[in-house]
Amino acid sequence: MKEFHGKVAVVTGAASGIGRAMAERFAEEGMNVVLSDVEEGALAQTEARMKASGATVLAVRTDVSSAADVRALAGKTIEAFGAVHVLCNNAGVPPVVGPSWELTEADWQWVLGVNLWGVIHGIGAFVPIMLRQGNEGHIVNTASIAGLLSAPWAATYDVAKHGVVTLSESLHRELALTKSRIKVSVLCPAWVKTQLMDGDRNRPADLQGDGVQESGVPQASMMEQVFRHSVATGTEPAGIAEMVLDAIRGERLYVLPHSQWKEQIRARMEDILEERNPGDEVAA
Repeated sequence: MKEFHGKVAVVTGAASGIGRAMAERFAEEGMNVVLSDVEEGALAQTEARMKASGATVLAVRTDVSSAADVRALAGKTIEAFGAVHVLCNNAGVPPVVGPSWELTEADWQWVLGVNLWGVIHGIGAFVPIMLRQGNEGHIVNTASIAGLLSAPWAATYDVAKHGVVTLSESLHRELALTKSRIKVSVLCPAWVKTQLMDGDRNRPADLQGDGVQESGVPQASMMEQVFRHSVATGTEPAGIAEMVLDAIRGERLYVLPHSQWKEQIRARMEDILEERNPGDEVAA
């Protein structure tokens, strides 16, 4: 896509962080923007802020882990604007940090429900609409550097984000093979200054489990503090949004904003090809 003015973008997780930055950047291009988030108060604030700046927006409270909610989001988008041209499956929650063997079923359901199933539901609800339109379009799936590497103590997040990467690759190939005008990007940032690590505020009551338990592995507790510090001092979301816009214009599948991590990605690929066990170092 080269022209954005007057077209329609849908962004999940749009009330803060990368999602809000993308929504604002799309609005600057003259797009109509559908804001979706599970956090109603923050969603209303973002809607008001964008409307005050002159943007045309629609806010729809959505739990992306629910297929029915995402289908309703698609329906309200078409009802309001008649089409959708850019879909950003961006909503996400943080890892439940701890050893894989200590994670509960509720931990897995929460993180996979939002971070992976949210993308699956977005594709299922919106891609058929976009295909029927027959116009050019673009899908942006937010993964993470964690979708290209495998860090200890963050298995829920790693599994979800690896799933988003391979789902995006499959979707890219499927659309290309069927001669569709829809393109795909998968966004794999490292540390970005967002509220990600405070995501427990939106964790459903029925997926809370038995509350926070102190891990028997001290490295896991230390790693959570590393995660929090790294996010707090990360890249500003506006810069990520600009890279996403460039990727849409350039029809690029892979969007890796933090190039300093590419050597670790290369090392992982070489470990796999050489059938060599990875090292135990952890980068942050």
